[in-house]
Formats: sequence, C-alpha cells, structure tokens
Amino acid sequence: PKGARKGAPSGFGGVGDRRNGGFPRPFGSLDGSKRRRIRLAGERLWRRRYRHDPSVARLRYDAASVTFVDGVPRVEYVAAAF
Repeated sequence: PKGARKGAPSGFGGVGDRRNGGFPRPFGSLDGSKRRRIRLAGERLWRRRYRHDPSVARLRYDAASVTFVDGVPRVEYVAAAF
C-alpha cells in the first residue's frame, strides 16, 4: 500500500496485477481480510504521521487493478473503493 496526497484527503490503497487472464482478477483478490489489513495499516499511518498534520483532513482507501493482455497494460482505478 502507498500513501498519496491529492487535494484534501490523503489516499491509501493497494494495487493488484494479473497477466494474461490470471485468477482471481485483481479486484477479486481484494477480499474482506485484505481490506481489513489495508485499513489497519492506514490507521497506523494516520496515527504515526498524519494525525497532527493540518493539511490532511482524512484518509481515503483507493484501489487499482492492472491487467496485462499480450503485454499491454490496462489500468482501472476506483477512488474511495472501501
């Protein structure tokens, strides 16, 4: 997971990739357990780094999916995914 700033909230999310139709699909692998781990990591980051930073109002959890078909990447991005 990476932290990123864009506007008021700081984004925090994960990126999944698959090549040539691998399963599960990237968004499909973002199950409840993985979302919970990402949220916990985001909460730790908030407490340690951003809690007292007035330029960051909140964390937002985003998700990105990268699939490769014949070497060509396709990126899908969902802001505030969970």
